[in-house]
Amino acid sequence: RPRLASRARRAASTPSRRRGARFVAMAAEKKKLWGGRFSEDIDPLMEKFNESLSFDRRMAQEDIRGSMGYARALAKTGIITDDERDALIEGLGKVAEEWAADAFEVKDGDEDIHTANERRLGEVIGTVAGKLHTGRSRNDQVATDTRMWLRAQLVVLRGYLRELIAVACDRAEREVDVVMPGFTHLQSAQTVRWSHWLLSHAAAWQRDDMRLADLAPRVNTLPLGSGALAGNPFGVDRQALASDLGFERVCPNSMDAVSDRDYVAETMFWASTTMIHLSRWSEDLIIYSSGQFGMVKLSDAYSTGSSLMPQKKNPDALELLRGKAGRLLGTLTGFMAVMKGTPTTYNKDFQEAWEGLFDTVDTMSDCLQIATGCLATLKIDPAAMEKGLSADMLATDLAEYLVRKGVPFRETHHISGAAVKLAEDRGCALSDLTVDDLKPLCDAFEDDVVGVWSYEKSAESRDTEGGSSRRSVLEQVAKLRKYLEDTESEMNVA
Repeated sequence: RPRLASRARRAASTPSRRRGARFVAMAAEKKKLWGGRFSEDIDPLMEKFNESLSFDRRMAQEDIRGSMGYARALAKTGIITDDERDALIEGLGKVAEEWAADAFEVKDGDEDIHTANERRLGEVIGTVAGKLHTGRSRNDQVATDTRMWLRAQLVVLRGYLRELIAVACDRAEREVDVVMPGFTHLQSAQTVRWSHWLLSHAAAWQRDDMRLADLAPRVNTLPLGSGALAGNPFGVDRQALASDLGFERVCPNSMDAVSDRDYVAETMFWASTTMIHLSRWSEDLIIYSSGQFGMVKLSDAYSTGSSLMPQKKNPDALELLRGKAGRLLGTLTGFMAVMKGTPTTYNKDFQEAWEGLFDTVDTMSDCLQIATGCLATLKIDPAAMEKGLSADMLATDLAEYLVRKGVPFRETHHISGAAVKLAEDRGCALSDLTVDDLKPLCDAFEDDVVGVWSYEKSAESRDTEGGSSRRSVLEQVAKLRKYLEDTESEMNVA
C-alpha cells in the first residue's frame, strides 16, 4: 500500500497531469474566448458596447446546428474522436433544447451567441467542449450562422410576397369589368380597368419575387472552414460540410468568406426595392380612398380614427407601409456606409450589420402581411370610379379615330387638342361636340365619331399584350398564376 500511494503521488505530479489540472482550473474561471493575452479586466462600458447577444441570440439554433456539423467534420479528419464528436453533438442538443424551452440562462461574459453556447456546452459536457472550436473562428462562425438564419427567413418572406401576388390575381379576375381613370402626373389621363391598375403593382411584386429567387443561392453559400481568414489547418472537407448543413456551395476564398457581407446588402436592397413598390401602391390607395376620390374603402381592420375628429377614418396601415419604406432605405444606406471603409477580411464594424438585417427581415414580414390583409379586405366603389371618368380623357381616342381614317398621328394630335380647346371655350364636355362642330377641324370626321365617347370601348381598344382590354387583363392574370405555379418548387428549399 505505501508503494501504491507513492505511485499515485508521482502520477499526480507528472507534467501531463499538472497541465490537465491547470486546464480544468482555467475552464472554471469566467474567461473570454480571446482572453489569453490580456492581463487587465475589460471596462464594464466596453463590455456593454461590445456585446451582441442581446440581438444575435435569435440565431441560437443556427449556431448550434452549425457547430454540430463542424463537430462531424472534425471527427472525419481524426482531430477529435468519434466519442468526442458524439459528446459534443449530444451536449449541443441539450443546449438547443434549453433555448427552445426559453430556459437558457445567460451569464456575465456571454458577449455573443457563440460564446454563450460554448460556455454552456462546457458546463454540460466538461472540458471536451473546448475541442469544438478547433480550427474555427468566430469570423467564419458568425457568417455561417447568419447565412443559415437568413436563407430560412427569405423563404418565409417569399411566401408572404407570393400570397400578396395571388390575392392581386384573384381580385383582378373577379373585378375585371370595373373601369376607372388612369393617371399620369396625378392628372386624369386615359381609361383603364381597376384590374389593370392592380396588376401594374403585381407586375412589380413579381420582379421582387424574381430578385429574391436570384439572391437565395448567394445567401446559401458556406463560409465555415475558412477560419479567421487563412483557411482551416486540419483538412476539414468543406464540400462535405456544405452538404451536411444544406448549403449549395462553399465560399471560394477564405479571406473573402469572412469579409463578404454582400448577402446582407442584397437582402436590404431587395427589401428597400420591394418597400418602394409597396409604398407607391399604398400612396395610390391613400389617394383613391380620400374623400375627394372615394373610389376605394379600407377595412376597419386596417384603419384608425382621430382622437379629435369623430368623422375621420385614417388609412394608417397604408401610411405606415409608406413610412417604413423610408426607414428601410435608411438602414440600407447606413449599412453601405459602414462597409465602404473596412479593410479586407473581418472587422468588428460588421457587427453593425445584424441589427439592421434583423429589423429589415422583421419589418418585411409585417409589411407583406399587412399589405395582403389590406388588399384582401378593401372594398371598391365602381360608381365612384366611373364618376371619376371625364370626356377629355377620350381625347387620345379621338386622335386615334382619325388615325384609322388615314390621318397621320402628329396631325391628329393637334386636331384633337383643338377639339379639347373648343369644348373648353364653349364650357361643354368634349363628348358634347357634334360632328358638325368637329368637321371644321378636320373633314375626316364622320357620323361614327360618336362611337369614340365610350369609356369601356376606350379600355377595350388597348388589346395588345399587357394592355387594358378585358382579354389582355385576364391574360396577365393567367401568366402571373402560371409563374407562381412554375416557381412553387423553389419554395421547398429552406
